[in-house]
Amino acid sequence: MATITTWFTLGLLGELLGTAVLAYGYTLVPEEVRKRYLLLIAIPGIAIVAYALMALGFGSIQSEGHAVYVIRYVDWLLTTPLNVWFLALLAGASREDTVKLVVLQALTIVFGFAGAVTPSPISYALFAVGGALFGGVISLLYRNIAAAAKSTLSDIEMSLYRTLRNFVVVLWLVYPVVWVLGAAGLGLMDVETATLVIVYLDVVTKVGFGVIALLAMMDLGSVGETAEEPTAVAGD
Repeated sequence: MATITTWFTLGLLGELLGTAVLAYGYTLVPEEVRKRYLLLIAIPGIAIVAYALMALGFGSIQSEGHAVYVIRYVDWLLTTPLNVWFLALLAGASREDTVKLVVLQALTIVFGFAGAVTPSPISYALFAVGGALFGGVISLLYRNIAAAAKSTLSDIEMSLYRTLRNFVVVLWLVYPVVWVLGAAGLGLMDVETATLVIVYLDVVTKVGFGVIALLAMMDLGSVGETAEEPTAVAGD
């Protein structure tokens, strides 16, 4: 358990550092996107609380002979919908598609948790439902939300949408693999290794997502300022 605690502590430090960087970034992005940008700070900010509790030994239960970290699922239930919500806001998606996207992502986590605390073979059925729901998330991101983005975003903004979308989808697809190989599934991956992989993924997806968006928003702000200069000169 000492090794697991070490991974949780490292995860906590990673989320703390990432949140600090993103919080400072709030002062660097254009004012018109700062309200949306707060979501990026909240994502690792929520994870700080989750990892602090897990590092202190709280938030786990025993189910079917293995530990299930309830706090981890609560973290994901709160943060992953924020990721997709940010993408929907960036794309200028309709309220209907945005709600569908957020709800489907939340239900993906709910069914993943249900599968983790339920005996086999029901656990696999619940996991499959969660997988199908995540398929719906992917479909929306690559179809409806992407279509909205194409109709509203500039080329630079569209590039950011695609980058962030592909970033989270590819990394989030690793989580189900860990679930299947880990204690909740086939038991081929020990708890320490599974914890290490998940901590790494959590820090990369939460902080990396925010940093990519931050850098792009700063570039967009610079482009906007550059575009305004000729107008100002002409006015003079």
